[in-house]
Formats: sequence, C-alpha cells, structure tokens
Amino acid sequence: MKFSLPLVTSAVLIVAGITAYSFAFDPPKDSEPKTEPATTSTKSSKANTLSKSKKMSDEPIYNKLTPQEQRVLLYKDTDRPGNGGYTKNKADGIYICKRCNAPLYNSTHKFLSDCGWPSFDDEIENAVQRKLETDGSGRIEIICKNCSGHLGHIFEGERYTSKNIRHCVNSSSMTFIAKGKDVPKVIKRESVSDKAAEAGDKPSESAPKANSPIKSGGK
Repeated sequence: MKFSLPLVTSAVLIVAGITAYSFAFDPPKDSEPKTEPATTSTKSSKANTLSKSKKMSDEPIYNKLTPQEQRVLLYKDTDRPGNGGYTKNKADGIYICKRCNAPLYNSTHKFLSDCGWPSFDDEIENAVQRKLETDGSGRIEIICKNCSGHLGHIFEGERYTSKNIRHCVNSSSMTFIAKGKDVPKVIKRESVSDKAAEAGDKPSESAPKANSPIKSGGK
C-alpha cells in the first residue's frame, strides 16, 4: 500500500499536536512548581506578632473602675463637694489608690477642712507626684506616683495645720482600709512613662460624660 506525501505529513502533524496538548495539561512531575521556604520577612513578621502579644500580656491590669471613678482618675474630673465619701471619715487606717492599690495617705495625715473634699497635710513617702497644671491656672495637680491616676490638687499657705499644706483629694480616687484589715497587693506599672500609662491603661471606649466644672471649694 502506498501513501501520498501530503497524507503522511498531515498524520505527523496531528500526532505532534496531540502530544503537545497532553504535555500542556498533564506536565511531568519534575516540572511541578516547588514551594519556596519561608522568607526572612515572613519570619520577622511572625516574631513581631509574638513580641506584641507578650508585651500586651505583660501590661498591668488595674482595678475595674466605676464610670465616676474613671472620670476622676483617668480624665481629671472632680467629685461634687459635700460630706459624702471620705470627707468626714475619722477612722484609723490607710488610704490607697483606687486604681492600683498603692498606699497614699495614713489616717494620721487627715484633717477636717470643711472644703468639701477629704484633706491631708502629708502623704506616705514617695506615694504622690506633683504636676503643674497646663491650663494656666497655676494649680498643682497631684497624681498617684505608681499609676498616674488623678487624685486632686495641693494647696499651701492656708494654715489649716502646722504643716501649712493641704492635699485636696477626691474620694473616688481612694479606697480606705481600716486598721487591722489586709491591704491588697499593689499593682505595679510596667513603665515609668506617663504617656505609655495613659495610652495603655485608659479604657478603649470614649470617656464617660463628665460632671459640670466645679470652681468652689478649692478644687
């Protein structure tokens, strides 16, 4: 049997086409793409994520505060003046920070000033930090040295006591522990930076609605 040259040529082309089609859709195993090992940037990203998680877990968890305590301790609001809270408390004991349990004042430091807020003429050593207000009022703010929670303001020259000084403190900023009772452990802050404390410890939600500004009573 004889085949013409055009017929043979067509058959060869058809076989070649079928082979090429099969190779395209079913490539040899050696030609399959290989998975590249994790790059340095990927490893670095995972390390940063773990580092951030550890940092968050290391941050101090302060006491849970009521909305009013948040307004005072975190947003520098003021308790309304009056005889409530610890204003006229005469019991023996110690006053600690409501936010972190750091001891602030002994009951022996307290005196009645009739200003509308608890008054003290001294503090536990290294417990209170003083800061000049930036509003131009010239007042000296007092904050807890451990957690930077707002306590109130300090005044001099009023001659209430021989020490001639008055720490005017919000009741919402403190917890009173009666003499003989166990004092809770202080919650230490990890950073001495006020900026870090404010950024890390304030609640994520917006600030609770503050009281109306109060100008009377020395606060």
